[in-house]
Amino acid sequence: MQSKAPVMFISHGSPMWAIEPGKAGVLLSQLQSQFSASKAVLVISPHWQTSGLQLTAVNNPETIHDFGGFPDALYQLQYPAIGNPELAEMVQSHLQQSQFTVALNRSRGLDHGAWVPLMHLLPAAQVPVLQLSLDSRLDPVSLLLLGRVLGELRDQGIAIVTTGGVTHNLFDMAFNNGPPAAYAQRFQYWVREKVASRDTTALSQPHIETKDYQQAHPSSEHYLPLLVAMGASSWQDSFRVLESPILYRAISMESYLWC
Repeated sequence: MQSKAPVMFISHGSPMWAIEPGKAGVLLSQLQSQFSASKAVLVISPHWQTSGLQLTAVNNPETIHDFGGFPDALYQLQYPAIGNPELAEMVQSHLQQSQFTVALNRSRGLDHGAWVPLMHLLPAAQVPVLQLSLDSRLDPVSLLLLGRVLGELRDQGIAIVTTGGVTHNLFDMAFNNGPPAAYAQRFQYWVREKVASRDTTALSQPHIETKDYQQAHPSSEHYLPLLVAMGASSWQDSFRVLESPILYRAISMESYLWC
């Protein structure tokens, strides 16, 4: 019997993570064998937001360099991902059976929120990758439900990977070796505790539950993919925290694994 495919929420940090793996990259690389056994990986990134769900359905998704102001070496990187349009059609059908309308996108590649983590997690790019957009119309409860529907695909060997950041405040970054911001440390601890206890009610309303949310996330797109991962995982999963430093004062690199 095929074991259930894993779920992850990955804090993807800066695009520089692709060439500066640090502790977070090393931890992801240690999971290669686990994810390479998957039939496919379905990724949700905060860098593809749409009104209405879209799903990539291309054989060879391009590497999208959707950032500016970085070293030339970063723009030369290519992640040679493979897609699977037939599998995308199956996922589309599965989601639509649960009342989630999904349009297939037959030209979209992978943005850096998808391919940068995958460079560490699946460097050989041997597993088909599908990217599902982050639907800006979905509220937290709907994102949890979307996650539960996606979680049903785990029994078919499809791993669910959502990316973003436990903390993500670009306005408060500092490029020195100073300590992380106190609010970032507090919010990271709060998220870790609520994820471990599966308190989806608190996680769905962080703006009410903790005063640190607005500083940790001036905008919500890097936080919301966590809710999809919570929905796709369950209390029956083994849960692991991949502890990594908070970089640049305000950018958490902590990630979570359910398997």
